[in-house]
Amino acid sequence: MHDINLNIHYTAPNEVWDKIEEVYSSMPYWYGDDCWRGDNIDITASVEPSGIQIAGNMPDDIWEEWYEELKKKLTKVLGYEIGEPEYGYEFKYDWD
Repeated sequence: MHDINLNIHYTAPNEVWDKIEEVYSSMPYWYGDDCWRGDNIDITASVEPSGIQIAGNMPDDIWEEWYEELKKKLTKVLGYEIGEPEYGYEFKYDWD
């Protein structure tokens, strides 16, 4: 089971959520409705006060590559480093 939070605040404007949805849909195993499904894969994203939560089951070897790709793509489209707040990644509040 994987359960992480990303430093994307729930107060982000609609254009940020549109970009996030584009990244989600570009990821392997995309199912729609903020979910990824496949053989032994059942991952869901939700917006929480602590940031975007991504949780569920995915084999560890697939998860490592998938998660790194997700963070890399989100960082590129949002213009700031995306990662887990508990590891020092800060939220962005001044949306340009």
